Amino acid sequence: MAEVALENVTKVYPGDIVAVNDVNLHVADSEFLVLVGPSGCGKSTTLRLVAGLEDATKGTISIGERVVNDVPPKDRDIAMVFQNYALYPHMSVYKNMAFGLKLRGYPKEQIDQRVNETATMLGIQDLLDRKPKALSGGQRQRVALGRAIVRQPAVFLFDEPLSNLDAKLRVEMRAELSKLHRRLGTTMVYVTHDQVEAMTLGDRIAIMHQGIVQQIAEPLELYDRPANQFVAGFLGTPPMNFIPGRLEESAGQITFNEGSARIPLPQWAKEAMEAVPSREIIFGVRPEDAAIGSDGMLKAKVNIVEPLGDELIVHVSSDYHEMVIKAPARLRVKVDDLVGLNFNIDKTHLFDPETGKNVSLTRRGESR
Repeated sequence: MAEVALENVTKVYPGDIVAVNDVNLHVADSEFLVLVGPSGCGKSTTLRLVAGLEDATKGTISIGERVVNDVPPKDRDIAMVFQNYALYPHMSVYKNMAFGLKLRGYPKEQIDQRVNETATMLGIQDLLDRKPKALSGGQRQRVALGRAIVRQPAVFLFDEPLSNLDAKLRVEMRAELSKLHRRLGTTMVYVTHDQVEAMTLGDRIAIMHQGIVQQIAEPLELYDRPANQFVAGFLGTPPMNFIPGRLEESAGQITFNEGSARIPLPQWAKEAMEAVPSREIIFGVRPEDAAIGSDGMLKAKVNIVEPLGDELIVHVSSDYHEMVIKAPARLRVKVDDLVGLNFNIDKTHLFDPETGKNVSLTRRGESR
């Protein structure tokens, strides 16, 4: 087991394409850290830099107490699990799992022991004589995991390992990976574009965008206290609603003016007003923190109603903006209804439209 540290790491490809930009990242010993973000954000490149499959343009990469910038991948004491499994098609499951140990000169008895113990742990002990083409996607993924586990590395690196599986199998494999981490207690760095995987698997999550780490925190901290508008919009399904408008103050009362209505805000909004001198602001509210009723802070028209069994997803529009609301499944609402919207103001956020920064994180008399 080992810590992983990236200090001021940058990767620039020919043509001045900056894939990773001044990343600082510390993965604690035994931690499960997830790198998540949209396609092209630099997360897989960051993982490949740790693995030694890419060379850093600048910065320092350490595994344990050793700087590994100039250490070949095979000597970094890491094991990587790829999206496409990367199994040898002509070898049996046993030989696929044993191959790395055999190359390193382990005695046959030790190879047998490690392979059989790992196969039993993953529930693939009955598949050891099969070739990869005779396996399902989930079985192949378990073999790829097994091949990594038998090496007993200091760090596991996962590059979107579940993306080729169907939805049901992805849920099952997420649970298996969580159990595996608890059992092995090994440091794991996991790359995905799937926010559900990130939220359910990670001890902490690092959200990347355009090669830059936007925020690193525990899953609920990211969800409840996003550092900026990108993080707020990336996490959550449906995503957070963003409504541009203006902060106003009259007789000591601060309100958010969205164009057709003024929404009263608590006094903590004064700090946001001070942080954004122009008073132009982006009001953010998650779909579950808005409620539909006959009266409300804001009037809206129902455009679409999506029943999901346990809840409704309701698309509405005011005179100026469109929003998505999560509502109880039994709510009686239909297309073209005029409704009122109320917001859980203590769960709302205010973002600087110029920088995207969340200027409502520090709230007087409140710990969030």
